[in-house]
Amino acid sequence: MDNYNLILFFLLLFISSEIRAQQQDKDEPFVGVNIGTDVTNLLPAADLVAFLQLQKITHVRLYDADGDILRALAKTKIRVIVSVPNNQLLAIGSSNATAATWIGRNVAAYYPETLISGVAVGDEVLTTIPTSAPLLMPAIESLYSALVAANLHTQIKISTPNSASIILDPFPPSQAFFNQSLTPVLTQLLQFCSRTQSPLMMNLYPYYVFMQNKGVVPLENSLFKPLTPSKEMVDPNTLLHYTNVLDAMLDSVYFSMKNLNVTDVVVLVSETGWPSKGDSKEPYATIDNADTYNSNLIKHVFDRSGTPLHPEITSNVYIYELFNEDLRSPPISEANWGLFYGNSTPVYLLHVSGSGSFLANDTTNRTYCVAVDGLDGKTLQTALDWACGPGRANCSEIQPGQSCYQPNNVKGHASYAFDSYYQKQGKFAGSCDFKGAAMITTSDPSK
Repeated sequence: MDNYNLILFFLLLFISSEIRAQQQDKDEPFVGVNIGTDVTNLLPAADLVAFLQLQKITHVRLYDADGDILRALAKTKIRVIVSVPNNQLLAIGSSNATAATWIGRNVAAYYPETLISGVAVGDEVLTTIPTSAPLLMPAIESLYSALVAANLHTQIKISTPNSASIILDPFPPSQAFFNQSLTPVLTQLLQFCSRTQSPLMMNLYPYYVFMQNKGVVPLENSLFKPLTPSKEMVDPNTLLHYTNVLDAMLDSVYFSMKNLNVTDVVVLVSETGWPSKGDSKEPYATIDNADTYNSNLIKHVFDRSGTPLHPEITSNVYIYELFNEDLRSPPISEANWGLFYGNSTPVYLLHVSGSGSFLANDTTNRTYCVAVDGLDGKTLQTALDWACGPGRANCSEIQPGQSCYQPNNVKGHASYAFDSYYQKQGKFAGSCDFKGAAMITTSDPSK
């Protein structure tokens, strides 16, 4: 091979590996975060972006098109969805020129230095301001035309986030269908998404499904905790088994689309999460439940297992939300959906070990499973017997005469066995429960 052909060969090899890397990056599922700004002393834009980089957050969604944040995101690898607030829909839906100006000012002015990946047009328009529904598709089409004119329509996708309430009879998923009064707009929206290869944005909250169906939907099912087969939800029409509520919600969207003869649009979960604090009416809004939900959600996405109906499709997800928005009006839970407080300290420590570098506040590598204080000996003994028996924890060190036999009490032995099981299960959040007898701690129990 002469020098020219050799150079050509290596050049082609390099180009093909670059294309492969880009394709792989494109296909990798991701978890992003929503950034609400009703926060006392919100970090200045430059500090906010530095914080995102520190936390290894690669995708964010803004509820507007804040110029300071978009400028600060320039030359980072963070991809951002910008939003058209609901109060701007009327102007944009009524005028192509206004739509073109909006794209010029809020998208074209920053791209490609700032990696804008999408435009969210309004938020839950069809259910929160139904009077604006007739303007939704004209606004989307006008904004899309402006992207085409700027030659950005292949890089930047347009959609609109919808509430889960646009779907009626969501379980079993095979019986789900869109609210028929919204069908005219949704048909146009889905045809647009199909034509432009844009996702259908859905705000899906297992928390609210659980709260509205307590006693029917198990808490474990809502939190992605492992279930015994008898507790799994089964769709009687398809015989598909649902081990978590989010997958069931996603499949209810896919079945609803299928009813309108649309099968080539992917769902993007534009919002999901769990509140860490609530009033007496929201007893399940706890730090433990929020931590479990979001930690398991992240693992679920990065496991790439898809849904029972579509195991080949893993939906990308945006967690609601980055910061607790302490300026939100009651109920208390409204101000407590964040992963972090406004001063950037974590509300709780996620347990996402093995899920890549996303969210660097993970402390899984130094978490332990111990017996809960104040439990009666009989309950602890039952859990201990299970851990050392069917659970196959390593209990040899707590036998008489062995190094961890002392202190010789059921709580000490149970903590040892619980932690052995938890570590063996890869510190999976659901593996430290033992019917409420155990809890996760960051304090090393052996010290």
